[in-house]
Amino acid sequence: MYVQEADPLEDVLTLIGTTSRLSVRLVAGGRWALSFGPPDGIKFNAVRRGRCVLTVDGVPEPIPLHEGDCFLLVQPRPFTLASAPGVRPLPAGPVFAAATGGVARTGTGEDVVLMGGRFDFGERARELLLDVLPPVIHVPGDTAEAATVRWALQQIDAELRERPLAATLVTEHLALVMLIHLLRLHLVNAGPGGTSGWLAGLADPIVAPALRALHARPAHGWTVAELAAVAAVSRSTLAARFKRVVGQGPLEYLTRWRIELAADRLRHGDQTVAAIAAQVGYGSVSALSNAFKRVTGVSPRDYRR
Repeated sequence: MYVQEADPLEDVLTLIGTTSRLSVRLVAGGRWALSFGPPDGIKFNAVRRGRCVLTVDGVPEPIPLHEGDCFLLVQPRPFTLASAPGVRPLPAGPVFAAATGGVARTGTGEDVVLMGGRFDFGERARELLLDVLPPVIHVPGDTAEAATVRWALQQIDAELRERPLAATLVTEHLALVMLIHLLRLHLVNAGPGGTSGWLAGLADPIVAPALRALHARPAHGWTVAELAAVAAVSRSTLAARFKRVVGQGPLEYLTRWRIELAADRLRHGDQTVAAIAAQVGYGSVSALSNAFKRVTGVSPRDYRR
């Protein structure tokens, strides 16, 4: 069965309203350490010069960061950046509040330069994306796969240094490019157990074609047999594999994705509930209402209010 291509990662990032914001740079040297509170959204940092150590609350081992490395802090956890383990940290807030010319400084010298910021998301991001990622994603910069991330960082550097017209807008879009590539690299490198839910399904050769089919035509009356044909496996194989990898059956996933699409239209549009029902694959308002209430606990009309 031929099914048009769709991109579940693109669908989810669009649905949750991903935006980026760059912070001031950090320049550090000598023996230094800064402690940060739990960030909003996803915190990211890239080491542009030197090396340092990242320690995250709840993560057993410190993570060495080398020049070119990036990390995403996915969960809202306190963390520390330091020249070495064991250095007593200063609170980061006053250091960044005292920044001048877009640069915060700590320690002595300029051994280390970090660029950072955060990605902000809409209200559904935690359940749809962040909860299926590990607390920290570390991407070494010295691999061939990270070439696009290095390119994005170089372009951000150039925009911030030269400040041409619309530099802020360009850097924010480049940061989103970097996020997408970091998530791609994570999917490639995570291996079994490195991620979960629908994101794990994208890395699975049997589940991924079925996931793309569901996202390409969410309003279609899919059966497990049709999805199995798309994945070129038996019905029982797809059902078992999808459940094991994604954590729910393919038709349950379809229902929940349809409800996410309906909820997004209810939040951001003025279409009637009947029109939304037809768009996401329900033949009547009552059919959508029953599914919507089963998933969210409220009716579409109450949700919109």
